[in-house]
Amino acid sequence: AGMEFAVNTTTATRGQIREYLLFSGDIVSSSTVDAYSDVAGKVTKLYVSIGDRVRKDDPLAEIDPSRPGMTFIPGVAKAPIAGTVVALPAQLGMTISQAVPVARLSRTEGMELRTYVAERFVSKVRIGLQAEVSLDAYPGRRYTATVSELSPVLDPASRTMEIRLKLTSPDSSIKAGMFAKIKVITQDKPDIVKIPANAVVRRFGESYVFALEPDPQNPDRTLARRRLVIPGILIDDKLEIREGLKAGEEIVVRGQTLLEDGSAVNVVERLAPLPVAD
Repeated sequence: AGMEFAVNTTTATRGQIREYLLFSGDIVSSSTVDAYSDVAGKVTKLYVSIGDRVRKDDPLAEIDPSRPGMTFIPGVAKAPIAGTVVALPAQLGMTISQAVPVARLSRTEGMELRTYVAERFVSKVRIGLQAEVSLDAYPGRRYTATVSELSPVLDPASRTMEIRLKLTSPDSSIKAGMFAKIKVITQDKPDIVKIPANAVVRRFGESYVFALEPDPQNPDRTLARRRLVIPGILIDDKLEIREGLKAGEEIVVRGQTLLEDGSAVNVVERLAPLPVAD
């Protein structure tokens, strides 16, 4: 009958895999930018009120620089960034100089997250990526956020780049100074083949798994066939298989290091496959 190797197996899953980076960060007040008038004069029109959302270059106020006996074209103070009006020092009828802000704008409402990304991960982070956030102050709660700003420069001392994230649903219980754990999802593939990473054997720079097939000469015997695979994302001991294996195929997850292509195996235990959702 020949020798049979005792193995444990599982089946390959078709489902989701998400690659992520973990950061520690803190909650900070949103960065604010002041809008100024190009001319000194009297505020004759206000186009916005506190709480309004504005786009870049939207008009905020009209300032008339005319003095008795001298008429000038009114100047318009424009929004330097897109954001929310959080303060409006300029009041209708007030006389202001170019040094007095007309309005204060916040890039995002209320609070944002700040964290620092090590140089080697900078290429994986981009604006718009989704993140999952937990706050030490509220252990059971989960928040979502989006990467909203990347610092244009790398800090030369720490070799890190500051990034800001905007919370998806701002919440008045979130206060500046709170400590956060941030999981930035760098890739999300909803429909791939994945297996436990420990199923893969690496020899001579190649990756392969052993998939079970019935012995064509003897239907009672099961053989382990060596399959060359192309691995993809590896995260939390889960591995995406880009080529070489189909979902539902049975593979060896324990005992594979002793196998050769075509070894007869005896399945001692079949382990539950990875869940479909990540």
